[in-house]
Amino acid sequence: MAMNYDPFRELDRIAGALMDVRGPRLMPMDLYRSGDVYVLNADMPGIDPGSVDIDVDGQLLTIRGERTLANHDNVKWLTRERTAGSFLRQLNLGQGIDLDNISATYANGVLSVTIPVTEAAKPRRIEVSTEAQQETLTVKEGEKHLEK
Repeated sequence: MAMNYDPFRELDRIAGALMDVRGPRLMPMDLYRSGDVYVLNADMPGIDPGSVDIDVDGQLLTIRGERTLANHDNVKWLTRERTAGSFLRQLNLGQGIDLDNISATYANGVLSVTIPVTEAAKPRRIEVSTEAQQETLTVKEGEKHLEK
């Protein structure tokens, strides 16, 4: 049986194992705005939804999760690329976010966080008036004062 041995892959694996700090890992995410909400989708495959913790402190949104892998006794690992441990992502939300109505769902290994925009931060149209409209308003206001 022919074996395909790549010494550089093996060195990369060893270096990765030696430099692994066992700290929080990042989770890949997408963030977009759809109408009056921001939607954050974070990849969290294999993470128990019960271990996911989302909190807001001021304007800082923090997402934490924990992945544990089954411990198999009496097996010889040929490769083990999936990592266990805690995952962390923090975002500064900025102004104009409705912090009380942030919601989250977890399906098929993807965490979706919906972040609504406050009424004051929603885009609005400002009417431009002409001088003729201003004069009409001034006359009507003057009439109101005369009626009193």
